[in-house]
Amino acid sequence: MTNQSGKKEAVRTMFDNIAGKYDFLNHFLSAGIDKLWRKKVVNLIVKEKPTTVLDVATGTADLAIELSRKSKAAITGIDISQGMLDIGRVKLKKMQLDKQIVLQQADSENIPFPDNHFDVAMVAFGVRNFENLSVGLAEMLRVTKQGGIIVVLEFSKPKKFPVKQLYQFYFKNILPGLGRLISKDNKAYTYLPDSVGQFPDGRQFLDELERAGFEHVNQQRLTFGIATIYSGRKPG
Repeated sequence: MTNQSGKKEAVRTMFDNIAGKYDFLNHFLSAGIDKLWRKKVVNLIVKEKPTTVLDVATGTADLAIELSRKSKAAITGIDISQGMLDIGRVKLKKMQLDKQIVLQQADSENIPFPDNHFDVAMVAFGVRNFENLSVGLAEMLRVTKQGGIIVVLEFSKPKKFPVKQLYQFYFKNILPGLGRLISKDNKAYTYLPDSVGQFPDGRQFLDELERAGFEHVNQQRLTFGIATIYSGRKPG
């Protein structure tokens, strides 16, 4: 799945296959740290006092749900995987959040909303799955209002000893095996370390945001650099 050609379809199929186990695996394989990371994203977003928010690659709506705890904003979540959205809708109904958070199947590289539509565009652990990163970021810029922000939470690569070495060992030797065992999908958790390894993290990703047209770009490294929050603002 490292080949860009057909990546979108492969990603859709993979996430459809693991949708039922996705939430459990996310929290289990990260020892629950992913929840703390999402809270930090939400804290950044609520400062903007948004009324409309787009959650790209929403998956099972974890980030949207976390935001709804601190904000009354109308949240729209999009994802290419119908399987993930189905799980998300069940969660939202159970939590009585299906009025505040609406999920729909859509492609991050062809977002079905008009220009300057959302106060905030956010994405957690999804940009590395874009078939064409620059097109996806350009679309997020387009649908964000002038002066609005993009916030991206993504895995990154620790740089310092010994976290770098421990992280690489876990990602390459332990995580794929555990993921396969629980999800029963042979590709999904081999794809994860591969996709993180290829992703332009740190300064490189800030450059991607600037090329897409965002300004005042910033990054906040989390948990020794295992993940990073990136942000940028649409001019206007």
